[in-house]
Amino acid sequence: MSAEPPIYLDYAATSAVRPDAVIDAVTDYLRGIGATPGRAGHRRAVEAGRMVFRCRRALAELFNLPGDPGRLTFQLNATHALNLALFGVLRPGDRVVRTAYDHNAVRRPVNALEARGVRQTVLSGAPDGSVDLDEAARALAGNRNPARLLVLPHASNVLGTALPVAELASLAHDVGALVLVDAAQSAGHLPVDVQAMGIDLLAFTGHKGLLGPQGTGGLWARERVELPPAFFGGTGGDSDSPDMPGLLPDRLEAGSQNGPGIAGLLAGVQWVMERGVLAIHARQAALKLRLWYALDMIAGVDVLSPGDPDGVGIVTIAAAGMDAAELATRLDREAGVLVRAGLHCAPEQHEILGTGRTGAVRFSVGWATTEEEVDRAAAAVARIAGAAEPAVRAAGS
Repeated sequence: MSAEPPIYLDYAATSAVRPDAVIDAVTDYLRGIGATPGRAGHRRAVEAGRMVFRCRRALAELFNLPGDPGRLTFQLNATHALNLALFGVLRPGDRVVRTAYDHNAVRRPVNALEARGVRQTVLSGAPDGSVDLDEAARALAGNRNPARLLVLPHASNVLGTALPVAELASLAHDVGALVLVDAAQSAGHLPVDVQAMGIDLLAFTGHKGLLGPQGTGGLWARERVELPPAFFGGTGGDSDSPDMPGLLPDRLEAGSQNGPGIAGLLAGVQWVMERGVLAIHARQAALKLRLWYALDMIAGVDVLSPGDPDGVGIVTIAAAGMDAAELATRLDREAGVLVRAGLHCAPEQHEILGTGRTGAVRFSVGWATTEEEVDRAAAAVARIAGAAEPAVRAAGS
């Protein structure tokens, strides 16, 4: 085991290192409020409801949501939000276009829907994370069968590259398709503007770039995009009705809400907004490039992620002659570097990269990552791979 402090470089999985403000918000909620939002009229329940509303409003500002903030509903995570959107929009006979960069949170529900009569078209990917817009236009138009829905990740969770959401959304709208964006990797790391980007449905998680606790996330749906409830139960109001309420957010928020989690999410969103998404992205892009150049100089290491400052802070590698799980385990035990190995719940991306059988090792920087940590991580890879320690170049050189 390394005697040095551990280096957390797995922010793409979750922000396990969080600002004190997020931790304090969860603790303060449990100590000072503790009640369930919308479940009583006493002061603690009312304050819980106010906190949930503040979080909904903060997210509406962050994502530039038009109209009623109530069209943003809280879900357990991006997976729940994506399932709610996919099963709510698509019917037998509909066609959905998705990408080879999709997480299993999209791939698996679409496959399940295919078994029910929904047809899918998968856009081919490339090792550099790009999308062929001409292919996308043809796939969306179809052969006298235009797509009902385009679903795509804003950023790849394997390569870190950002997809051209606005351009793809325009192509989708040309044929009357809705656009569902998976912002699990981008929210808090890249600007997300649903109006400028042409997004009709936005799914996000709270525990990555938004710095909130696990068990938080949400789904926003544009006006006139109505979704049926996936879960049925109490909402705190309309209790005499046998049916779910017709209005959002209650229609899609059955059951007790995660009050402590939403309190932490609110604090995380406020932390992000105070510093600015563009400033956060610029800092993390510099760290990503510093790591990318250092790893790229190591003999026997194949850097799979493009050296692209426009994406999120992910650098994925494969080491010649070394299993990805072995490299990750040795990085942890020998150098205290915490990363993620495997297929990252995105096997189609690994097939494109040629790592479908071996997996790869993903480094992902976050809000608390330092240059020293990046340098130590690259040096550890060099030692374990049996190469000389890399000379760190300035980002962009």
